[in-house]
Amino acid sequence: MTKQGMVVPVPEAAVAVPPNSAPLFQYPPPRAAPGVAVRKKCLQMGAGAGRIGGWVESMRASSPTHAKAAAALAAGVEEERYAAWMVKHPSALAMFDQLVAASKGKQIVVFLDYDGTLSPIVDDPDAAYMSDTMRRAVRSVAKHFPTAIVSGRCRDKVFEFVKLAELYYAGSHGMDIKGPAKGSRHTKAKGGGVLFQPASQFLPMIEQVHDSLVEKTKCIPGAKVENNKFCVSVHFRCVDEKSWITLADMVKSVLKDYPKLKLTQGRMVFEVRPTIKWDKGKALEFLLESLGYADCTDVLPVYIGDDRTDEDAFKVLRKRGQGVGILVSKHPKDTCASYSLQEPAEVMEFLLRLVEWERLSKARPKW
Repeated sequence: MTKQGMVVPVPEAAVAVPPNSAPLFQYPPPRAAPGVAVRKKCLQMGAGAGRIGGWVESMRASSPTHAKAAAALAAGVEEERYAAWMVKHPSALAMFDQLVAASKGKQIVVFLDYDGTLSPIVDDPDAAYMSDTMRRAVRSVAKHFPTAIVSGRCRDKVFEFVKLAELYYAGSHGMDIKGPAKGSRHTKAKGGGVLFQPASQFLPMIEQVHDSLVEKTKCIPGAKVENNKFCVSVHFRCVDEKSWITLADMVKSVLKDYPKLKLTQGRMVFEVRPTIKWDKGKALEFLLESLGYADCTDVLPVYIGDDRTDEDAFKVLRKRGQGVGILVSKHPKDTCASYSLQEPAEVMEFLLRLVEWERLSKARPKW
């Protein structure tokens, strides 16, 4: 692979990016204002309450099981919104031929989120198992393309779920990156071990915050605190909705003593992370550099994810002017992804089609 002196963005038509002239929907779908009790609680929380209350409302709206969201869907409101959104973010399966046409003469590199992308979202995060058929699909992809799992989970936990040594793994939102086992097909010079851990100095602090949050939140039924090594996740998918703001306030109170940590959100989860400028987008750039594609125009990164944290990677692809961002969602969301898939089953179908396309393209005679 010959590196170029600079990155020359691939023309928009070449990557089949759909038109983006219409205004984006808010992420998540707009909802009615919170009830009187919720507003009163927000006011009682003092400084920063608006942001926490806003996060909780955002998480409520993004919950696929929420009763009001289901009612809106039944009334046809959500279908209309989703149909309009799909015009801007068409199915990656429906646009598959155009998508792979953009990869002509380029090396495809595949990046995959885990929860909600390779496995379904479940109540117990420890039970987010990957199906054997999905594992076979990912293994097949890795035989043809460099492949990485980029997750907010602890890297070791993700590996326990995936169990494929030939992949790159970027855990803790990319703050813990390791290459595939030595001898793997796509292992480069830096492969075979830990590649990067930019937040190592935060480990003792993260451990302290984890212990404090476990103690602080144990009075909230259903709350689960997960130590993801370089970040801490507070899951509230199984928490009664009436306790969401109380839980958010507890997390915020613990962080008052840790100014070097920040609070972010994902799907039904609050996440505590170091304030360093590192995210899934930075991890994507680092992995491309590790593979020797940092300054190449003959590479096509394909990133598939379902969460807000994946937006950092989608933004990087947009900024590079090359690559394919695919959001996994059944609901319209403000996103920098160009395409969409509805659920992990469609992700698996897309991956298998990608493998079959690559196999057939190599079998075609060269004239």
